[in-house]
Amino acid sequence: MNKNSRIYVAGHRGLVGSAIVRNLKEKGYTNIIGKTHNELDLMSQKDVRSFFETEKPEYVFQAAAKVGGIGANSSYPADFIYENMEMQNNIIKAAHDFKVKKLLFLGSSCIYPKNCPQPIKEEYLLSGYLEPTNEGYAIAKIAGLKMCQFFKREYGDNFISCMPTNLYGPNDNFDLNNSHVMPALIRKFHEAKVTNSPFVEIWGSGKPLREFLYVDDMADACVYLMENYDGEEHVNVGTGKELTIRELAEMVKKVVGFNGELKFNTEKPDGTMRKLLDVSKLEKTGWKYKVKLEDGVKMEYEWFENKCK
Repeated sequence: MNKNSRIYVAGHRGLVGSAIVRNLKEKGYTNIIGKTHNELDLMSQKDVRSFFETEKPEYVFQAAAKVGGIGANSSYPADFIYENMEMQNNIIKAAHDFKVKKLLFLGSSCIYPKNCPQPIKEEYLLSGYLEPTNEGYAIAKIAGLKMCQFFKREYGDNFISCMPTNLYGPNDNFDLNNSHVMPALIRKFHEAKVTNSPFVEIWGSGKPLREFLYVDDMADACVYLMENYDGEEHVNVGTGKELTIRELAEMVKKVVGFNGELKFNTEKPDGTMRKLLDVSKLEKTGWKYKVKLEDGVKMEYEWFENKCK
């Protein structure tokens, strides 16, 4: 990519897309294209093709997705599989038809089997059954990854994919009905502090192990891969470090300044018990994360507090 290359970031207002835009600007890229949902409906093949024909992007970051936590994925599996496949199909096919130089597809670590060996290597994809609570979303993401592989294999398109671990940071979704664990905890602890609640309820047992990556590190990895990686196999992006949900809750509690108790609702699902990515492939290329978890939680809470004002 040249500094004046036409770069389209799909989903530029979301958690990942907004971070990619920030990273590109910091690195001196000046010709970044972003469209809101009102300006471009990614579910419409006609609109997407018209956009590619008119705007002629040379590089595409496919960061647009319908996302959510366990509750949302369990309640709306049809929406998650249909909307994600529709958006990515339209973008990937248009990128092929209009001769985009390179495309990066962003997946999710939930594509891996529920009970696969840990830490999770790239080659473990499709080696077992998926986690049922987010199967629709995972199948959509696997299809997008495979589309990129097959367009590369059949047509020689330079389409690559990366699979991030659990992400958090500015522009996260704090809606308790469909958010991920990190923003949900931040909001719960903040509201409990403000209302002087004696406890905070947390879904599950607190025992599952999770890995978290600050979204600005993720964006940096995406731009790095766009500049340096052309392989057919997808690339894991994470920290390679994990902690329990209980440990995470204690960390968020400390950062927010909540003094009450933690109550774990074991009637709610835990999801996958352990999910840690093997990030050795990415690290061998020369990239490594920078933001430590507690520092990242502090930055996200600061952003959330400013948003609440």
